[in-house]
Amino acid sequence: MGKREVTILYPAAIIVAEIAFYIEGEGLPKTAKKFVDEAFAFFEKLSDNTLEHAPCRNRKWRASEYKCAIFRKKYMVAFISLTNEIVICDFVNMKLLR
Repeated sequence: MGKREVTILYPAAIIVAEIAFYIEGEGLPKTAKKFVDEAFAFFEKLSDNTLEHAPCRNRKWRASEYKCAIFRKKYMVAFISLTNEIVICDFVNMKLLR
C-alpha cells in the first residue's frame, strides 16, 4: 500500500481545532482530543494511493478539481489528490453545504 505525503492547509486545520474547542467547552476534553486524533488519522488514510475518491459535488470545489471524502457521516473533507501528495483544503460540516 503506497502512501503519499499529507499537507493540511490552514483553513482545514482551523476548523478541526474550532470543533475540538467547542467539544472541550462542553466539558468533554477527552472526546475533543479523540476527535482531533481521528480527524488526522482520517487525513492520513486519504494518502493511500490505491484508493480513488470521487470529485466533489459542490460547484465551487468541483471547479477547483477537489476530491471529497466523508468523515464520521457528518463532515466533508475536500482535498487535492496529486501523484505524490494529498492537500487537505477544507473540512466542513455537511449541513453547511446545502
